[in-house]
Amino acid sequence: MLVREALAQAMRMLVEADVPSPGLAAELLLMHTLECERGELHSNSGRELSADLALRYFDDVTERLTGKPTQYITGHQEFWGLDFEVSPAVLIPRPETELLVEIVIELARGEPCRMVDAGTGSGCIALALASELSQAAIDAVDISEEALHVARRNAMRLGLAARVRFHCGDWLEPFLRENGEESFDFVVSNPPYVSQAELHSVQREVRDFEPRIAWGGLVDAEEVYRRLFAQAQKLLKPGGFAVVEMGYSQSAAVTKLLRQGWSEISVRADLASIPRAVIARKWTTTGHDATTTSAG
Repeated sequence: MLVREALAQAMRMLVEADVPSPGLAAELLLMHTLECERGELHSNSGRELSADLALRYFDDVTERLTGKPTQYITGHQEFWGLDFEVSPAVLIPRPETELLVEIVIELARGEPCRMVDAGTGSGCIALALASELSQAAIDAVDISEEALHVARRNAMRLGLAARVRFHCGDWLEPFLRENGEESFDFVVSNPPYVSQAELHSVQREVRDFEPRIAWGGLVDAEEVYRRLFAQAQKLLKPGGFAVVEMGYSQSAAVTKLLRQGWSEISVRADLASIPRAVIARKWTTTGHDATTTSAG
């Protein structure tokens, strides 16, 4: 069987099973099998695929037919131009989350600062920021030890292990226990925000394979924001920023939680024009009313 024939057969199987982005999945799985890049895959499409490689490839394709995400099969996902190891212990990094990185870089302006990534998962946000902000001291926290193992491996692989300190704990609790001081300039987070009422609308790849603790399934979709904002307010310096991702329909509910003790509240949309990130600044003085704006 030739490479192009295997690719075509796999694509047919994925299309018939109604797998999202079947062409991309077929390519990524074959690139994983052959340990090659996309250009090499297509430039050698007339190459004969050995029986052993064909068996491995179609085993992976069959696994993808069950709904298991391609990234969990290959063990990799790109984020911010960096190659991240992923496993079923962590949420798969998504392109829309890069908006958080863009916002923090914009606000930090390359100045010395301290920031924490709450619910770090694979470490993608913290490590992307570390790759861009040499003056930043970065902490990352997750409640899952398994997730932290993945994040630490990513830090080592990317040569950023000395730039990010990892902690195990429930959101910002480790820092509240440590001293509870106003010591951070930024709190950034992509928290779980899918409620139980929204489970029917979630792709089976997310619902059945990604860790529930990482993406939600909450009774109250706003409960995590209440906790996170309350903790952030205790730990942020006056004038510090909370930069947090939210679900497509949560803008009004999330910003409503930020009326007390916050100012300069704004909402930023992703490339699909979906309100994706909320930015809130901790009051520098007391007695100011929060103001909310939206930006594309």
